[in-house]
Amino acid sequence: MTNQNVVVPDAKQGIDITIAMALSKSLFSPVVPKPLPAAPGGYFTITRKRFSKKTETGGKISSWVDSMRDSSPTRVKSTTSLSETEEKNSWIVNHPSALNMFEQIVKGSKGKQIVMFLDYDGTLSPIVEDPDRAFMTNEMREAVRDVARYFPTAIVTGRCRNKVYSFVRLTGLYYAGSHGMDIEGPSKNNCKYKKGGVLFQPASEFLPMIDEVYNVLLERTKSIPGAKVENNKFCVSVHFRCVEEKMWAVLVEQVRSVLNDYPKLRLTQGRKVLEIRPTIKWDKGKALEFLLESLGYANSTDVFPVYIGDDRTDEDAFKVLRNRGQGLGILVSKVPKETNASYSLQEPKEASSLM
Repeated sequence: MTNQNVVVPDAKQGIDITIAMALSKSLFSPVVPKPLPAAPGGYFTITRKRFSKKTETGGKISSWVDSMRDSSPTRVKSTTSLSETEEKNSWIVNHPSALNMFEQIVKGSKGKQIVMFLDYDGTLSPIVEDPDRAFMTNEMREAVRDVARYFPTAIVTGRCRNKVYSFVRLTGLYYAGSHGMDIEGPSKNNCKYKKGGVLFQPASEFLPMIDEVYNVLLERTKSIPGAKVENNKFCVSVHFRCVEEKMWAVLVEQVRSVLNDYPKLRLTQGRKVLEIRPTIKWDKGKALEFLLESLGYANSTDVFPVYIGDDRTDEDAFKVLRNRGQGLGILVSKVPKETNASYSLQEPKEASSLM
């Protein structure tokens, strides 16, 4: 364990407070963050295109069922005769454990401001049958609290922002719910996009439509045992984790039949969940870019974003980091999957250890 001096900005007083802290093996070597720039306010302009019915609903039912079976992100399909163990070892070579590569990661972040982005389900909490009981452990909460004390930290999730906050129960974080369509930051932070307590809601006009679709889907899915419909404010989630596989095609058909009447909504898939979202160009990757810009790091070379997630929807954020050539993405998965992440972790417990 080594003692390091860490300079943490005081947002209220505009001064730097130097504190001494003891750091054990952790990803985080704090540096002096840049002050937030005085930039003009305003919102991003989001363009929308009306896609064809085939694009919005994913084409044939069988294609959706196959995708549901593969889960998310898409599992690597071997084209060779490699055994399962050999296949996993081959995948690990390209996506090594973030814990094993700890020293290299620390070296890459040296002298840069770390900004943390964390998915919730499957990353901070285990995947459970009942999404209302996806509780994080006290140990994980303390790990996130420690990280957020020294680095800008955001929870980026498909969940309703208020719902995920009720799970995490930590102030001082950014919460990006509904796949980044509902972003709120710490009240003490003077973000240039801030309006009241909310940073950004690019899909506000869709709220009445989302509520309507939610109520329709509640009725349409009643006959499918195990199906659970969740209103995540700017998107609707249809969980099929507890639905028998033989009923998946029926479930997809019911969801698609509802969307036929709503061309401004699209159907996507996450981990054991179908999701209905507005057809705006917004996802977790856009949310990551938005938050980096609002923190003053849009074009900075002195920032090191770290995104940890387990789902297909997190791939948008992994891709942004890869394209930026900054920071790194870490996929939480016990099986090889196609991903834009650079590193991997086996389970949420390992994510806690990394932090």
